[in-house]
Amino acid sequence: MKITYIHHSAFLAELETVTLLFDYTEGSLPKINNKKPLLVFASHRHGDHYSDKILELIKEHEITRYILSDDIPKGRLPKVLLNEVVFMKPGEKICFSISEGNITGPVPSVEMADVQVLTFRSTDEGVAFLVKAEGKVIYHAGDLNNWRWEGEPDSWNDQMAKQYSAEVDRLSGMHIDAAFLPLDPRQEKAFSLGFDEFMRKTRVSHAFPMHFWGDFSVIGRLKDMDISASYRDRIVEIHEDGECFEIG
Repeated sequence: MKITYIHHSAFLAELETVTLLFDYTEGSLPKINNKKPLLVFASHRHGDHYSDKILELIKEHEITRYILSDDIPKGRLPKVLLNEVVFMKPGEKICFSISEGNITGPVPSVEMADVQVLTFRSTDEGVAFLVKAEGKVIYHAGDLNNWRWEGEPDSWNDQMAKQYSAEVDRLSGMHIDAAFLPLDPRQEKAFSLGFDEFMRKTRVSHAFPMHFWGDFSVIGRLKDMDISASYRDRIVEIHEDGECFEIG
C-alpha cells in the first residue's frame, strides 16, 4: 500500500484495486491511476477538510465515488453528481463491490463487499472513517480528537475527553494498518492527548500525524516524549507535503 501525505489532513492511499483520497482541500495531488476506482472521502464541512474542488475529480477519473459526512450540505453539490455520492452519519456502515475496475454499491451485505466503510462520531463536526479493503484497515480521524483547550472550563474539557474516549473505545484492541491522527500544536501542552490515547487503545502499525498546520516539528516532539516509548517506532515521521510511504 502506498500512502502520500498531501497537505494538512489530506492523504492518498493506493491499494491494488482501489484508491482512497481523504479530506483533500489543497496541495498537489499525485497522478492517480485511472484504471482503478477512486473513493473520495470528506469527514466534515470545515474548510480545511472539505472543498468543492473534489467534485472536479470525476471529470478526470470516471470511476469516482464520493463518501461525505452528512453535515456537508447536499445543495453544494451539482444534481448530476448526486448518484455518485453517499452521505454518511456517525455509526453507519456501507459496502461496495469492485470488479473489472468498476465499483458498485452500496451493496446490501458484507459478504458481497470488497470495500467496507464505517463511521464514528467526531468530537467536533462530522465523522471519522474506518475503511476495510484487501485485508487492510485504514482509519482517518477527521476532527475526532480530544480537543482540550486552555481557557475552556474544566467541565467542558472533561466532557470532551469523555466523548473522545467513548468513540476510541469502540476501536479498542483493533488492528489498524494505517491511522491518520490529529496532532495539533495549537493545543499546546495537550497536543498529544488524543494521539496517545488512540495508540494505547488500538493496535496501529503505522500512525500518520496530521492536522498540524504545517508545523512538522510536533511529530519529533511526540517521539521524544516518554509517553510515546511503547509506540514511537510506529509513528511515521512526515517531513514535507507530497511525501510518499510504502507500507506492508
